[in-house]
Amino acid sequence: MAYETFGHPDASLSNAVLVCHALTGDSHVAGEAGWWGGLVGPGRAIDTDRYFVVCPNVLGGCRGTTGPSSPAPDGQAWGSRFPRITVRDQVSVERAVADALGIQWWAAVIGGSMGGMRALEWAATSPSRVGGLFVLATTAAASADQIAWAQTQLAAIRADPAWRDGDYHGGSQPEVGLGIARRIAHLTYRSEAELAARFDRLAQPGEDPYTGGRFAVESYLDHQADKLVRRFDAGSYVTLTEAMNTHDVGRGRGDAKAALAAYRTSEARSVVVAIDSDRLYPPYQQVELADLLGTQLDLVSSLRGHDGFLLETEQVGRLVSGLLAG
Repeated sequence: MAYETFGHPDASLSNAVLVCHALTGDSHVAGEAGWWGGLVGPGRAIDTDRYFVVCPNVLGGCRGTTGPSSPAPDGQAWGSRFPRITVRDQVSVERAVADALGIQWWAAVIGGSMGGMRALEWAATSPSRVGGLFVLATTAAASADQIAWAQTQLAAIRADPAWRDGDYHGGSQPEVGLGIARRIAHLTYRSEAELAARFDRLAQPGEDPYTGGRFAVESYLDHQADKLVRRFDAGSYVTLTEAMNTHDVGRGRGDAKAALAAYRTSEARSVVVAIDSDRLYPPYQQVELADLLGTQLDLVSSLRGHDGFLLETEQVGRLVSGLLAG
């Protein structure tokens, strides 16, 4: 498994923080190009002068940890042979990383969206190793609505002739299907109010939608698709999306309340955060989570929908600081 660490290693055994990334994220959480650089670093909410921060790339991904594009023992990409995995499998691998680093206890496990799913699994499977839990824009179990949005994305990728049942590595990539999947996903990541405020019915500069050109919002979605296609593997997108679809912290444990009971009754603290404009993981799901964990719900105000968990670093940072200060 690939991972990055930030901060002074002498603090690793007593003051370590685990940060779990979302679907198309990676282990590069800090620094100028880090996906949460405004939150992780010297003097920031997750202060790398104080904490030893670990961010593993998720099992099934394509940014260093084994996934469908990784070579199998025969030297060929795993492709369609890569097994179906769950969020629990991903956390099992993260636990092995912690063991290898000599970290028996986390000061906090922090994650949003898919990362929040893994944070919840840590609390369910290893409650004695989690000193604090910070979950935002996530859910105890994937809903029918979330699975439905995901299914349309998976169908787009699999309909691309280049998909070849997942065995396309070394040849043409299913870029068209992955790009469509990203367009669908990105609409769920942002809010209707933001799209209206940013784009309204404006044409893309230099183009006329009435003669075959694009509206500005169409250009925006094209840009988001192009960015992802250049950096992400379609097989990993399918594998990770399917893992999110099967996420249910209560599966085989009675229910979600029973699964989190040991953590709830421990002395560890929990912070649950909702984004008020999130239409993919709507706030009612975080209300349920807060109740399961016996804590209050904190709300981040944002026009930017689900992506607010990544972008509203000032608001999120204050809440993270509150958890770590406690």
